[in-house]
Amino acid sequence: MGSVVDVFCGIGGLSHGFALEGFDVRAGIDLDASCRHAYEANNNAQFLNWDIEDVRGEAIRDLFAPGEPRILVGCAPCQPFSSYSRNPTESKWRLLAEFSRLVQETEPDIVSMENVARLTTFQEGSLLFDFLAALEEMGYAVWHDIVDCSDYGVPQTRKRLVVLGSRLGPIKLTSLKKRCSDAPTVRDAISGLPKIAAGESDPEDPLHRASRLSATNLARIRSSRQGGTWRDWEEDLRAECHVRQSGKWYQSVYGRMSWDAPAPTITTQCTGFGNGRFGHPEQDRAISLREAALLQTFPLDYEFFAPSDSAYPITATARWIGNAVPVELARAIARSVQRTIEAAQDV
Repeated sequence: MGSVVDVFCGIGGLSHGFALEGFDVRAGIDLDASCRHAYEANNNAQFLNWDIEDVRGEAIRDLFAPGEPRILVGCAPCQPFSSYSRNPTESKWRLLAEFSRLVQETEPDIVSMENVARLTTFQEGSLLFDFLAALEEMGYAVWHDIVDCSDYGVPQTRKRLVVLGSRLGPIKLTSLKKRCSDAPTVRDAISGLPKIAAGESDPEDPLHRASRLSATNLARIRSSRQGGTWRDWEEDLRAECHVRQSGKWYQSVYGRMSWDAPAPTITTQCTGFGNGRFGHPEQDRAISLREAALLQTFPLDYEFFAPSDSAYPITATARWIGNAVPVELARAIARSVQRTIEAAQDV
């Protein structure tokens, strides 16, 4: 089928999609050592705590299985390009250039990169243009587009840039898994979970844990409706920043999700009620870590912590989950790679 090395692997959302589609995932590389257990426990692959700026192509080549098509995948940390970032010129932008360097030094048969859609408009260094040009100069057939993850079985209105490069022949992302009208919803993903209150966790599932709410935010969420905004509240509940003229247009915070629509984009701060439209559709709390994971299409049996670990830190775990490539999108990418490899073998 092909062997896979995942750069900037995190807890393994992209790797897991390839593993579920039958690929031989060999290794994941990430600077965040806290991701090791989740990555290795679920993907039958080694986690390498390497700084990608210090890695050379020879080290990557040695990780691939001999005689199999070599597939290098990655999602460079995207916060510098996110619509949530106020400083898109910060130094992390160079990580995409490092990924491009590794492609040139490794010369894999297939390359896949997933990132935030805003990268297509970021001008500093012409990052995306340079990356695509480098692939084409190396002889890769290149496909790229901004996709809506809800079209691929992910219950989110999450727009992502997907880039595919192939030295084996033409490549493109597979046809949509679902029609837009059939996109999975919040209800599809999380309605079967037990009820919990803010600050509580399910004794049978420690990952089903919700952040605490202050008395003020508890009053706010009780005044919120599905799909609504802070504009639905009484004046005395509104935040000072929203009362000012400059804040009146910031509506995508302090909101509940809607049962029968996809969730908003799950971010690294998705367990905070005030950080986006992350309120549970009915219960008076923000979504739990488990709900965030399911909305990112991680399977229920995905092991985020060792069985002996009793600490499930909300902030760090939400960061892992929000940074991950949704598993169902990863499966669509893997199927696309599989089709290209099979077409090349049939020639």
